[in-house]
Amino acid sequence: MAQYKRIVYFVGAGPGDPKLITVRGKEVIQQADVILFDRLVNRELLQYAGPHTRFIDCGKKPGYSSYSQTKIHQLLVHHAKSGQSVVRLKGGDPGIFGRAGEEAAYCAQNGIPFEFVPGVTSGTAAPLYAGIPLTHRGTSSSVAFVTGHSCKGEYGGRDWIGLLKQVETVVVYMGMSHLPIIRKQMILQGCPITTPAAVIHRGTWEGYQKTLTGTLENIVDKVRQENIQSPAVIVFGEVVHLQKQLAWFPLEQHDSAKEEILAQTKV
Repeated sequence: MAQYKRIVYFVGAGPGDPKLITVRGKEVIQQADVILFDRLVNRELLQYAGPHTRFIDCGKKPGYSSYSQTKIHQLLVHHAKSGQSVVRLKGGDPGIFGRAGEEAAYCAQNGIPFEFVPGVTSGTAAPLYAGIPLTHRGTSSSVAFVTGHSCKGEYGGRDWIGLLKQVETVVVYMGMSHLPIIRKQMILQGCPITTPAAVIHRGTWEGYQKTLTGTLENIVDKVRQENIQSPAVIVFGEVVHLQKQLAWFPLEQHDSAKEEILAQTKV
């Protein structure tokens, strides 16, 4: 395979199942000199790299980061200017809440060419693996993807009622730590407490995926009872009701062979 030097590839690693990596994604991993990878990347994908590839763990989790965002920018440019093929491996799709735009902009400012390699995002894959298609004839023909980061305070944050009037399905990334306040905001804004809700933990991870369904009224209590934490995606909308009929992926079942992979990406 031809080697491409002095370039940065922003690669979507997919939501967890290593088989969901794209052909192009696997290709650039195989020819990489340096791979900077995030916390939620399945480490099995690193096995595609060559024997001399350097790995840099750039994992971030609530309250802790291996490297600051500024340092990550600098590392990308430094290694590319050294004549190396650099892969920035990100969970899901690099262009959906993955900060790939910021990192690519820094490369552009420093004269470094780059390529985006799209990936399968958890916001679509996790619900589908749970048996929840985000659109369904007669139920939902529109979807919104949002983050839960801005949801602070009872009256601050997002216009949930306005959002749910515009689209039938809402998917929330990075919202688990704010789920109680999201629920409170939605109720205060007038969203019905019967609004269907689902939480999918470690979607597409065989042996670890766990799905909870309920309503706006009880989903927080269910999450607390099951001690579900991030990484997880949250879905609001009538499509949640399809889960009972369409659930297909193996239920949670830990085994020792997967413990090491989970530990490496543990929150």
